[in-house]
Amino acid sequence: MAANFKPGDIVQLKSGGPAMTVSKETGNPGSYAYYCEWFKGASKERAHFEEETLQAYVAPKKA
Repeated sequence: MAANFKPGDIVQLKSGGPAMTVSKETGNPGSYAYYCEWFKGASKERAHFEEETLQAYVAPKKA
């Protein structure tokens, strides 16, 4: 099975949170994970997430 995301994709946790950019794919087929980066104020944050916890980011519609 191929990875669902690639570096440069914008993702979000399924439980919500900020839009994050995938910076690196890790893991093995069937067990993918990703390093993601985002900004919290002026600070750049980075964390590792399992594929099952992520979804493609969809920007909110402007009213």
